[in-house]
Amino acid sequence: MDEYDIHKAAGVIINDRRLLVERSKGKDVFVAPGGKLEPGETSIQAVIRELKEEFRLDVAENDLEVFGTFYAEAAGSHNAGKKLRMDVFIVKYTGEIVPDNEVEEIRWISSDIPADIEVGSIFAHEVLPRLRAQDLVD
Repeated sequence: MDEYDIHKAAGVIINDRRLLVERSKGKDVFVAPGGKLEPGETSIQAVIRELKEEFRLDVAENDLEVFGTFYAEAAGSHNAGKKLRMDVFIVKYTGEIVPDNEVEEIRWISSDIPADIEVGSIFAHEVLPRLRAQDLVD
């Protein structure tokens, strides 16, 4: 599938066999760190920028490993009918995860998503099951 309306990139951060998800201020859904690509930006550059903005993490290109590209209908009423492309990378990092900027809440989740949170569809239906199948998360 090559047609999409929104292009995002996200980083998979795993600690103690759990995936980091975050909820931005004013949003209800938890997603992995990342966001929309800026004009002229590659997916790798977007993940590096977003990790710096959202968590003060400094990662380099060689800290990212391609995990996959996923497509889904974009979430949110303002995105009704729009197709989303999400390029996902596994992130090798050092340092502490410190929420910054627009991040309101973080959670570390297993593939058994807690009932009290909603996780974005690509992560809930595609990324987490694949991480579990690869024995990277519980």
